Amino acid sequence: MLSLALAATLLTSGPIETAVTLPAQPAPLHGTLLAPDGTVNAVAVILPGSGPTDRDGNSAQFGIAAATYQLLAEGLAEHDIASVRIDKRGIGESAAAGPAETDLRFDTYAEDARTWAAEAATRTGQPCAWLIGHSEGAMVALAAAEGQEDSICGLVLLSGAGRPAGVVLREQLGPQLPEPMKTEAFHILSELEAGRTVTNTPPALAALFRPSVQPYLISWLTLDPAALIAAWDGPVMIGHGTTDIQVGVADAEAMAAARPDARLVLWEGVNHVLKTAPADRAGNIATYMDPDLPLAPGIVDDVAGFILQH
Repeated sequence: MLSLALAATLLTSGPIETAVTLPAQPAPLHGTLLAPDGTVNAVAVILPGSGPTDRDGNSAQFGIAAATYQLLAEGLAEHDIASVRIDKRGIGESAAAGPAETDLRFDTYAEDARTWAAEAATRTGQPCAWLIGHSEGAMVALAAAEGQEDSICGLVLLSGAGRPAGVVLREQLGPQLPEPMKTEAFHILSELEAGRTVTNTPPALAALFRPSVQPYLISWLTLDPAALIAAWDGPVMIGHGTTDIQVGVADAEAMAAARPDARLVLWEGVNHVLKTAPADRAGNIATYMDPDLPLAPGIVDDVAGFILQH
C-alpha cells in the first residue's frame, strides 16, 4: 500500500494548471497558467490567432478543434517552460471584456499582451516573459513588443504574416472571389488602407467588411510586420510550415529578411495549425478538426530550445 506522502507526490506530479484572471475594463480577462511541477526556467504568453479562436486554439464557430495552443503549452511544460494561454477580449471566458465592435482597435490586443506578459512574469518569478504569437497573434506580439525590451524576453512568431495585411488578404481573396466581387473587395481594401471607411458594403462582403469592423481593420492594415520586426532588438524565432495554406512561406522569409539575425525554421509538411498535413486543401483542413492529432514533430523542441538558449 502506498504511503500517504508517496500518494500525494504521485497525485501532484506533472504540470500544474491554474486559472488566471486579469483585471480589465469593462470586464476581467481570463487565461490558463500551465507550469511545470518544479523549476520554471522561463515563461511565455501564447497569443491566439484571428477570429473567435480560444485559449486552446479552437474555434467552435468554424468547427476548428486543433487544440494547437493547449498542445504547445503541454509540450513546453515538459521542458520546464511555463505558459499562459489566453482568451482574448470577446472570446470564451473573456467574452464580457469585448468592447463594441466599432470601438475595437488592434492596439487593444497589443496592450493586453503587454499586461499578460507582466502578469505571467510576476506569477512565475521570472524577470520577463516571452511572447509566442500564432497567425494574427504573431502581429500582436510584434506590436506589443515595441519598446518593451526590458519586460519581454523575446518573440516566437508562428505561422505569421510577414507582409502588410492588405497584401496577404488580396492573395487569399483573389482566387476565391468571382468578378465583380473581387474588384469590389479590392476597392474596399484600398479605401481602408487609406484610412477611409466605406458605407455601401455589398451584402456578400459584409462578413469581412461590415461597417462596424472597419475601424479595427484600418488600425490593422497600417501595420507592417517587417518594419516592426526590424525595430525589435530582442531575440526572435520565426517558425513556419511548408504546407500552410493560409499564410505562405514567403511571409516567414520576408520577416527573416528584415531581421537577418532571427532564427528562421521551416517545418516540412506542416500546416497553419502546426500539424503534419498534406498540401491538398481537403486533407490539410481535416487536421484542423482533430484535437487528437499531435503537433508535428520538432515544433515543441525547436520553440523550447530557442527560448532556453536565450
